[in-house]
Amino acid sequence: MLSSIPISAIRAFEAAARTGSFSDAADELHLTPSAVSHAIRKLESTMSTVLFERSARSVRLTPAGENLMRHAGAAFDNLRRGIEEVAGRGPQLLRVHCAPSFAAQWLAPRLTKFLAAEPKLEVRLAANTEYARFTNDDFDLDIVYGSPRGEGLEVIPLGEETVTPLCAPQIAKRIRQPKDLLSQVLIRSDVKQVQWYQWFAANGLEPPAIHGMRFDRSFLAIAMACGGVGVTLESTRLAESEIASGRLIAPLAGRSTDIRYVGHHLVFPRAGRQRRALQTFVEWIRSEIAPSL
Repeated sequence: MLSSIPISAIRAFEAAARTGSFSDAADELHLTPSAVSHAIRKLESTMSTVLFERSARSVRLTPAGENLMRHAGAAFDNLRRGIEEVAGRGPQLLRVHCAPSFAAQWLAPRLTKFLAAEPKLEVRLAANTEYARFTNDDFDLDIVYGSPRGEGLEVIPLGEETVTPLCAPQIAKRIRQPKDLLSQVLIRSDVKQVQWYQWFAANGLEPPAIHGMRFDRSFLAIAMACGGVGVTLESTRLAESEIASGRLIAPLAGRSTDIRYVGHHLVFPRAGRQRRALQTFVEWIRSEIAPSL
């Protein structure tokens, strides 16, 4: 059916649906209102459906029209953005996928500063634990937790992170040496690569049987520790805001053995590494990470 529908008719429909007026659509497309109306009626006839409810003063989309507009509107938005990018005008879209806790705790708070410095870039950020599949062209780059997967990828380690016990100030007063943690509520983050038993082993202690709060995201464990629930074993990079504000304290800083590891990697297809928007973002991430290394 698509081959039998002129693109001009879809264009007239999209403009009329977006502006809510055949007359405004005509002005935008440099046509007459009757030409827009004729194109839309021909489209309705071809599709055997009514797209607009018409009255003397206005037009309104029918449910079928709303459904078509969802697709047509997105298609024309993408087309306009693509033309602007190729022509070097307008914002260039950068589609970023990120591990949830890194996105919430580290990346999102910094994006305002990045966008202010790069007004020609538009960032679309999505966060979940699934790795981005670059084959379907949904994302330009990914910040992953753990070992990257896939072929043909550029992989940039985002430096070592320090993992140490963190807790609210009122709890920190009761912790003077590693063994003091044996009597505290220990908060666990189930998907974390560094777990409590590793920290206790590194500090020469038999790990206790841990009972209490368990979470599948670091940002949840950090939030609960700020609330005074117990002690969490977390990355100081992910908790930097809470540490800087004094909501969390590392009670054993300088008095215990911390664990350092590379937790996050920046990943993107090698085929896209010459794209200016991607290069700009990668350089910015590196500059933001550098002071903490």
